[in-house]
Amino acid sequence: MVPKVYAEVYGCAANQADGEVILGLLERMGFGIVSCPEEADLNVLVTCAVKKPTSDRMLERARRLHESGKTLLVAGCMVTAEQEAIRRVAPSAIFIGPRDVCKVVEVVGSRMGLECSHASLSTNSKLGLQRHRKNKVVGIVPVSEGCRWARCAFCIVPRARGPFFSYPISEVVNEARRLLEDGCREIWLTSQDMGSYGLDLGRNMLPELIDEVTRLKGKFFVRVGMMNPIYLGPILDRLVASYSSPKVFKFLHLPLQSGSAKVLKDMGRGYAPQLFKSVVERFRASIPELTLVTDVIVGYPTETEEDFEMSIKMLEEIKPDIVNISKFYPRPGTPANRIPRLPSRIVNERSKVMTEFCKELSTKVNEKWIGWYGLALVDEVGKYGEMVCRNTSYKPIVLDAKHDLLGKFLKVSVTGASAYCLFGKLEDVLS
Repeated sequence: MVPKVYAEVYGCAANQADGEVILGLLERMGFGIVSCPEEADLNVLVTCAVKKPTSDRMLERARRLHESGKTLLVAGCMVTAEQEAIRRVAPSAIFIGPRDVCKVVEVVGSRMGLECSHASLSTNSKLGLQRHRKNKVVGIVPVSEGCRWARCAFCIVPRARGPFFSYPISEVVNEARRLLEDGCREIWLTSQDMGSYGLDLGRNMLPELIDEVTRLKGKFFVRVGMMNPIYLGPILDRLVASYSSPKVFKFLHLPLQSGSAKVLKDMGRGYAPQLFKSVVERFRASIPELTLVTDVIVGYPTETEEDFEMSIKMLEEIKPDIVNISKFYPRPGTPANRIPRLPSRIVNERSKVMTEFCKELSTKVNEKWIGWYGLALVDEVGKYGEMVCRNTSYKPIVLDAKHDLLGKFLKVSVTGASAYCLFGKLEDVLS
């Protein structure tokens, strides 16, 4: 009888890639993949620990899956960052940290008494392994692991993901090639911080990496993941030049976190707001159609009302397309965990003001796209079966078409906009 596995994967693109590797290796071992935990012999939970509300949700999902009586494998960042908390709610679970996903076959086989020698691996590299991809259009390629900066007072990622290292360019390119040959038309280059890629190998090689990937044959797009401003100065001109490739989405995820230099210093971010602004301005000078995504923390313990207004002012000046807003929550083992928190009333009020401001800002930015016509790739199916495509600026466009166009390049026109997406009309199917 074929053993069955069910998986829930939460968090960032790196976590999604880990989940794909775990399922791919289990599938290679002989597991069948099912869509609900009740049908499974093994349940897999790939956890995220970046924010406390997410961490709380992970604990609840672990508890419920553990209570089902099925074998439970817990992976992801909570295994290394908050394992004691997970063990309390799921004491008999199997645990695999982010660096150990390649060992899943041996660990699961040993626990469940399954034959696994034929599927054992001698590598710790996540590249080149069998994947089970939920989205057949998107190929996620980890380029490094861990955080090189590791000084942010609020961040649990260094504890969760471990010391920084980069995969060689040749391995990343080979993985991208393999995914393209497997039918992917969109490659995500991802890490905890793309901006530091290669520094452990002697120099920052991010522009070179992008250039090498875009030289691969075929019709596809590349999305470059989040990069912190602090490492970008020496490579900025070369990085902008790499973005000029027609294969690169004009998409920049650059975290601000606060518009106050004092708060950024308290956070241990290593840069002032002006550096963030100068990076954005340099990109926009060459790529005016750039989609800018940023992150802001509201209610950091040392944030005053004046500091908060500085964040609002900076966002008003920069006008990002998307702002990921997080209320501050202390994370275990971080320096900020020891600082007295602001009253929840103040944090909630500031979060509400920031959310309403950014929603209005995103709506105005998106409305400027109405009337646009051009190339887009269908990379997602919406909740109700609608086709969602991305244009060259990685703007999500919800189409009026219901038939299956996943993986197709189209010509579309934008007819409407909201704070969260554009609405479009299918004009032509290209390939």
